[in-house]
Amino acid sequence: MSRIYDSWEKLVRAVLRREEDRQIALRPSFSSSSSADVSSRSSFDSTFFFDPFFFGDVHAPSACRISGEKLDPAHLSSQDTFFFRNVMAIEYEEIRKATKNFTADLLVGEGGFGSVYKGWIDEHNLTAVKPGSGIAVAIKKMNHQGLQGHKEWVDEIHYLSQLHHPNLVKLIGYSCNKDERIVVYEFMPKGSLNNHLFTRGHLFLPWATRTKVAIGAARALAFLHNLEIPVIHRGINSRDFLLDGDFNTKLSDFGLARDGPTGDRTHVSTRVMGTYGYAAPEYMATGHLTTRCDVFGFGVVLLELMSGLRVIDRMRAAGKHNLMDWAKPYLKDKRRVSKIVDSRLMGKYPPKEARKVAKIVLQCVSEDPSLRPRMSEVVAELEKLY
Repeated sequence: MSRIYDSWEKLVRAVLRREEDRQIALRPSFSSSSSADVSSRSSFDSTFFFDPFFFGDVHAPSACRISGEKLDPAHLSSQDTFFFRNVMAIEYEEIRKATKNFTADLLVGEGGFGSVYKGWIDEHNLTAVKPGSGIAVAIKKMNHQGLQGHKEWVDEIHYLSQLHHPNLVKLIGYSCNKDERIVVYEFMPKGSLNNHLFTRGHLFLPWATRTKVAIGAARALAFLHNLEIPVIHRGINSRDFLLDGDFNTKLSDFGLARDGPTGDRTHVSTRVMGTYGYAAPEYMATGHLTTRCDVFGFGVVLLELMSGLRVIDRMRAAGKHNLMDWAKPYLKDKRRVSKIVDSRLMGKYPPKEARKVAKIVLQCVSEDPSLRPRMSEVVAELEKLY
């Protein structure tokens, strides 16, 4: 009994520490130490995080392991009661069965959080079933050596349990067993946008499909930004946009998301997190986070959709390592926009639409955040093309 109490006491202390960090992050001034962390890095070829990896030996309460039941608020602190409301817990043993003990054959992706597996569960009682029966789910299992940890796991569940929209991935449930942290989503048959653009063996996207994907991505962000308390995704990149069987786009990975500014506040101050190349320059320099930071990230993804090229690629010829720097002169000249359109399209796209997309990209990645459009405006412009 004392061991259970000790573990629970540690969890409460950890949650309170997290809340203190959150309050500090909301203060107007940005920590100078964070700026130092940014400048000390010589290169950013992938996702970067400056939050400490929090996990330790904290065990979640036993309520986390009750299959098919909502988390009992009586077992949680006031903070986590809010975070985990309306979330279904799934037995870890059922997760293990659904993934055949996390076999490599069912591995469908890797990310900062960890590995993603495909599995099948009964949608009513959330138990493992034979492949091809029940519903297919994506099971994201935290890697203890990964870039994200318990804090991001809690935040992801916190947001996805409350936010519901056709262009957001649907949260099915979660599982925690001793030191395991798992999130279960609806399975997206076509995988990530990143794979279709940059990984061999995936279906090539024609221009019309790319436009459809862009509209869905823009709608997801417009929904988040137009909430009474706006939500800033903060980690936008091409891996976060998943595609269903009809190439409808759904935004995922909310581990870095934060509530945006309200009232007379112009921004929230946070530790600098995100993916190099997609992160807005003013955010990297100051830690000041606004919805316009997501707009910048979307503009980069839109350029990747248009060009079929990664935003950062050291394997490209000198002068082309940074896609945005190389492409901007072409984006600004409507007579040369065709130079940056994906050559694999073999000219099968409407030149007028390409010029319009180029204009939207330029607006989204403006150095001055105030000149970037709102995502609702981006949606309106893109919908005219489809």
